[in-house]
Amino acid sequence: MKPLLQLLRRPLLHVAGFSFFVNLLLLIPAIFMLQVFDRVLVSRSEETLLVLLAGAGIGLAMMFALDHLRSRLQGVAGSVITEALSPVVTKLVVAQAARRSGRPMSEGLRDIGTLRSLFSAQGLLAMFDAPWLFVYVAIIWLAHPLLGVTAIAAALLMLGLAVVNDLVTKREIEELQKAAAGATRYLETSLANAEVVQTLGMSDALIARWRKKNAEVVALQQPTASRTVGMAALTRTLRQAVQVVMLAVGAWLVITGHASPGVTIACTILLGRALAPVEQIVCSWKLLAEGRSAFRRLGELLASAAAEPQRMELPPPRGQLLAQQLVYRAPDSERVLLAGVSLQLEPGESLAIVGPSGAGKSTLLRLLTGVWAPTAGTVRLDGSDLAQWPREQLGPWLGYVPQDVELFPGTVAENIARLGEVDPQRVVQAAQRARVHEMIQSLPQGYDTPVEPTSALLSPGQRQRIALARALYGDPRLLILDEPNSNLDGGGELALAEALKALRGKVTVVVVTHRTTLVQHVDKMLVIEAGKAKHYGPVAEVLKAMQGQGGNGTPPQPWAGGAQVVAMPRAATMEKA
Repeated sequence: MKPLLQLLRRPLLHVAGFSFFVNLLLLIPAIFMLQVFDRVLVSRSEETLLVLLAGAGIGLAMMFALDHLRSRLQGVAGSVITEALSPVVTKLVVAQAARRSGRPMSEGLRDIGTLRSLFSAQGLLAMFDAPWLFVYVAIIWLAHPLLGVTAIAAALLMLGLAVVNDLVTKREIEELQKAAAGATRYLETSLANAEVVQTLGMSDALIARWRKKNAEVVALQQPTASRTVGMAALTRTLRQAVQVVMLAVGAWLVITGHASPGVTIACTILLGRALAPVEQIVCSWKLLAEGRSAFRRLGELLASAAAEPQRMELPPPRGQLLAQQLVYRAPDSERVLLAGVSLQLEPGESLAIVGPSGAGKSTLLRLLTGVWAPTAGTVRLDGSDLAQWPREQLGPWLGYVPQDVELFPGTVAENIARLGEVDPQRVVQAAQRARVHEMIQSLPQGYDTPVEPTSALLSPGQRQRIALARALYGDPRLLILDEPNSNLDGGGELALAEALKALRGKVTVVVVTHRTTLVQHVDKMLVIEAGKAKHYGPVAEVLKAMQGQGGNGTPPQPWAGGAQVVAMPRAATMEKA
């Protein structure tokens, strides 16, 4: 957070400077009262009263201008936080969400919003005003030591309440934040499956679960709110009581002849002004505590990113892929999803990965993209560990189609261009390589057809084919496909097969599939079961080995759904698992 603090230093120093002059000018009402009671009322001079009024008016006008400026500067500091942190945190959100590791990253963006809210609240300005408590108490002491002792006792009492409020509510506020974030995440995740919820009539059950989680938040919120509200009410009451005591002590001094009425009134006003920031801090403590927690969490998040060393830029890869003894254990679990899987592909070679559902195929692909880090083993591209490749540099050389295809809001062309600046020539070239150019031209607005996540304008098969074009945009050297034909009809599957055939020998391809329409267009085949490699090698040898396994009395390797892998003509179609 050091760069952020350096950015904030200048506006916050200005806020502190304006606070200095604002608090000096806040002495005007007390001085005005002192002069009115001790001079104007005694001398009955109208001219003195007018001069005092004019001076007080000028001073208060200056205070208004300075107070307005420091409030605006506080808002500027909030904007600085948003502009400085949003791109960095969003980038980390995307990276950690892809890895599915760490705490839910949407909280990082919420923390930025919390900090911005903090810098638009009056509680933060009260933090700048609070140190003036000691200055005002010192001035009261100069007026009369007994009044000073009364002011010190009041100040210690109010500061003690602020400390107790922090100790009592700190942990509860943090737990409340976690519970509220959990309930919000549950609802957001559920709304992503709104179609299933509505179709299967699950709305009532979903709402019941969400209300249960929300009830847990309310159960935590009630005692916290009660303590916070109670402490704020107690603080307001005590401040009024302290002013009453201060006025009573001043009146006794006036009766005994040790002070003037003007001093009594002025000191009472000063004490009220001195204690006002403390009261405001206590009343705004929940927001201040949330901001403090958000700042700490963002600091931890950015520190983890800063811990990653800067990587030297590497030359463009040729597409040589090597995976050595890959082991992957699910986070926060002892379950091993992959155990000792190895493979090697030369530039331009292609590999089909097959196996039953839950065998670890998709996990292997995520390791090959470098999005997930293996528990053990390495994945190397052109001899360099994927961890050594900066993602911004590696991304353009990779093509990836996940099992669950998601397009982004925008046009078809923008999605193919990976949300970057649309180069019409490269977009059309990628579509042609994916054999999807004609299909896109048939859309209502062609390449300018808008894409919405919930729109029914594009079918799942069309989305999958557009995702292939996105994967082939630019000049990828490694293409990774996770069941790219799961939603395709006969024509779409034929176009996919033609695209893979054209890429053979040019782009290194790894594809998870259950159909031989794709297997016949690859060089090697890997069969995975229960996270382990059962067969690996050229396609013909693997199919022959599996056929021999069945011929020796051992059942062929089962796939999900009861289909079996057997040797067959390359033109035949394997049953989808």
